[in-house]
Amino acid sequence: MYLVTASQMQHMDKQTIESFGIPGIVLMENAGRGAVNFLIKKYPDLKNKKTAVIAGRGNNGGDGFVMARYLLEKNVDVTVFLLSRISNVTGDAKANLELFQKLCKQYGRNRIMEIPDVDAFEEHKPWILSHPLFIDAILGTGLNSDVQGFFKDAIDLLNSCACPVFSVDIPSGLNSDTGQPMGTAIKAAATATFAFAKVGHVLYPGNIHTGELEIIDIGIPRLISDTENLSLSVLEKKDIAAKFSPREFNTHKGSFGHLLVIAGSEGKTGAAALCSNAAMRCGTGKVTLGIAKSLNPILETMVIEPMTYPLPEKNRVSEKDKGYLSDSCLDEILALLKDKQAMAIGPGLGTHKSTQSLVKQLIEKSPVPMVIDADAINCIVDDPGILNKKQAPAILTPHPGEMARLCNKTTGQIQANRITIASGFAAEHDVTLVLKGAQTIIALPDGRSFICPTGNPGLASGGTGDVLTGIISGFCAQGFSMEDAGCAGVYIHGMSADILSDKMGRVGFIASDLIQQIPESIHICLQ
Repeated sequence: MYLVTASQMQHMDKQTIESFGIPGIVLMENAGRGAVNFLIKKYPDLKNKKTAVIAGRGNNGGDGFVMARYLLEKNVDVTVFLLSRISNVTGDAKANLELFQKLCKQYGRNRIMEIPDVDAFEEHKPWILSHPLFIDAILGTGLNSDVQGFFKDAIDLLNSCACPVFSVDIPSGLNSDTGQPMGTAIKAAATATFAFAKVGHVLYPGNIHTGELEIIDIGIPRLISDTENLSLSVLEKKDIAAKFSPREFNTHKGSFGHLLVIAGSEGKTGAAALCSNAAMRCGTGKVTLGIAKSLNPILETMVIEPMTYPLPEKNRVSEKDKGYLSDSCLDEILALLKDKQAMAIGPGLGTHKSTQSLVKQLIEKSPVPMVIDADAINCIVDDPGILNKKQAPAILTPHPGEMARLCNKTTGQIQANRITIASGFAAEHDVTLVLKGAQTIIALPDGRSFICPTGNPGLASGGTGDVLTGIISGFCAQGFSMEDAGCAGVYIHGMSADILSDKMGRVGFIASDLIQQIPESIHICLQ
């Protein structure tokens, strides 16, 4: 499902009107009619509810006027509360307001209340509150500054009610490009949007404000939308299924790739084991875990199907450096890569100086696709430009804190603008970037990005990121492209958490539970 920004939607509207010849008032009519159909589907007992349309004077209000007209003709008791003077309404919105006024005269009742200022708002507040259902048609997708004055009061009033709010196009006050409230924003039970979902509908906290989302076809020609080069979409199950190829009957373990995992250090052996075991569970033919020699006896009891390869711990300054890999084993690791299809590097690896040197040289010299995670990311925060020296494609999987260190920003800055920052980094460093968190972002170097809808708070537990690295790198070893491995890995990881949440609840399932769930999740995707 494609997502659009406010400017993209405005451009498509303009092209449809000016180049294709469909008048704006027709688009508005289609929008209002489609929104009413969704409203009736959502609230089948609508005739028994007094309905208040809270409208602004712009096109969002115009959509609300169309809805009010259709509702009146269906004998719904509807009143429009216009947060403006009628004389200030212009264009297509004015034409639809006048049509509604004609119907009001026919029905012999004034159903339009002008609320031009805060005093009028206070006067009408009790009447507004007497309605059990609200249609929010106050502010649309063009909002670019914080909501102020009695518009803010109106939004806060609707949010304070226990009655449901149905938003037109986007909950008023919500930034359509970031999903962030602009000072305040409607918390809708449902939203009818037009032509395409907007980015703000999907990104947290916009998804919470949006409620149930319905996309209404208003007649934007495909000829127009196809020329817009839409670059952001939400992953769907069918997208993931298409990334898998059927497994032939006459195959063997060598048919499905060999992954090398470079991970673990003293105190962090679990991360290495989780990553390796997850890679096996997602269907990888063979997995070899490269681990510091002194830790090998521990890891051999934690991984059964993956093989282990003890790597030398040389150039140790003291006993406290035991259990960490250094650049002294670079040549041995490069030799190991000769018969491998992919490498995962980073889970629990540590950030000793010699480990940092190893990571940077492996990034430069690896001949196979890499998934760079956790401590491997922390090892390059002082020099992310090393990524531009790589020979093979790479996927980075930072959480917001690691991303902040990579970009020299605060975590808050990352979270406030996840898509733009992830997309910019991917393009600058020619990597696939998986920015983890609620609604993980997969950003490609060509400018396209995906939002993953699967996953839940149960993933906020130690080790689940290591499992994700194992899944993604396992898919890389099986021959998936960087795009397909990143998208499929993130989606199935989140789906596994969702299934566990249904079975066990969202509190208490752990990373090893997630690993056991992977095969079933893949099976469900392929059905």
